[in-house]
Amino acid sequence: MSDLLKELSNAPGVSGFEGNIREIMTGELEGHVDEIETDSLGNVIATKNGKKNGKRIMLAAHMDEIGLMVRHIDKEGFVKFTKIGGINDQMLLNQEVYIHSDNGRILGVIGAKPPHRMKAAERKKVIEYENMFIDIGASSKEEAEKEINIGDPITIKHEFSQLKGSIVTGKAFDNRIGCYVLIETLKRVKSDSTIYGVGTVQEEVGLKGAKTSAFKINPDMAIALDVTIAGDHPGIKEEEAPAKINEGPAIILTDASGRGLITHPIVKKLIIDTADEEGIPYQLEVSEGGTTDATAIHLTREGIPTGVLSVPTRYIHTPVEVVSLDDVENTIKLLVAVLEKA
Repeated sequence: MSDLLKELSNAPGVSGFEGNIREIMTGELEGHVDEIETDSLGNVIATKNGKKNGKRIMLAAHMDEIGLMVRHIDKEGFVKFTKIGGINDQMLLNQEVYIHSDNGRILGVIGAKPPHRMKAAERKKVIEYENMFIDIGASSKEEAEKEINIGDPITIKHEFSQLKGSIVTGKAFDNRIGCYVLIETLKRVKSDSTIYGVGTVQEEVGLKGAKTSAFKINPDMAIALDVTIAGDHPGIKEEEAPAKINEGPAIILTDASGRGLITHPIVKKLIIDTADEEGIPYQLEVSEGGTTDATAIHLTREGIPTGVLSVPTRYIHTPVEVVSLDDVENTIKLLVAVLEKA
């Protein structure tokens, strides 16, 4: 498991630049599905045929990760950047980054005004990203422009690592975990339904790929695969984020306080009943926070019954996200069972 997940996690794929992830998914799925295509927006759609009159079920896992983009290069060669997706400024400062340019992967470090030269009031505040810059070691704008260009995507430098037991850490688990679950599910599932496994683009910046791919496929049912906040660590109350790692996948009942998805009753019953019948551990979640591709999918055309399976993940939207491989495996088992029962 960890070799493929490591490859997915380490690969760059900022929103709008998902080509590396699409290539990995396509390579892994060849020979396990009947058709693989890439649509106009960049979604990869893998189709595993079922019976002629069977259901059409869509699985969606977004390929993109949050990141940065080169916005300006000053006369001394320092790089100003913008954020792509939801990033908390405090996790950016002093990180090593890769700028992905036509010249390859360019290493840089994020810097800012040193605390030694800050006033007392300044030191108490989180430094905003507008006051940060990336140092690639260039001595001038002209030297920097030989290596990088305006619009180049940027990722945090961090490698997938094993912690204790089944616990691993890495960048972009949101949502390379979902991509991994999708790949493994398509390899294992044997269903009368035709399954469309979609690696979607640009989820982090507006659920864009889910909108176009769901319109194209027009499935009878859909399940989005993503991660959810695991609140089993200091600094957060259980009622704020009740999901825990090592206790199974989270079945999302509602997200964004209902402004996003309210899981369709038929899909909710199918997933919960299957988990109970198969003895697969699971958690139920009603979320007031963010949303997933499911929000876009369920509002497509005349409406598509949709649900979400999420892997509990600590420290989401940082380079050090943490998951349990046991939870990942149980998510795959549950999804395979659901598809074979649907």
